[in-house]
Amino acid sequence: MAEFGLEHGGKPDKKREDLKGKVIYLPDLVDYADGTVASRMVINRMTGSVTIFSFDENEGLSEHTSPFDAMVTILDGECEVWVAGNTFQMKTGETIIFPAGAPHALSAITKFKMSLVMIKE
Repeated sequence: MAEFGLEHGGKPDKKREDLKGKVIYLPDLVDYADGTVASRMVINRMTGSVTIFSFDENEGLSEHTSPFDAMVTILDGECEVWVAGNTFQMKTGETIIFPAGAPHALSAITKFKMSLVMIKE
């Protein structure tokens, strides 16, 4: 089983190791990048992961499904989210859970940052 801070193959990821045992502010873990989506994985285990994303305005993720439940929390800015045919406008501090197997997508209304917690079974 993979440990926090270990990449596949057992090599430590120093960037993740440096986060252990410290108070962190999640929005500071990834910067905005013009015209693109940026991400930083914070925890990566066989049982799940936590990743922080930043999206430039008008960037997004196309519709897809996942075999696992996923929880998204908006850390900064605003976005539009589609889940199983329903549309939601989300802003800083709001959270949504994408059910396993449900089609979902999102698009930046403004630049925004989010955390993605993926729980694998």
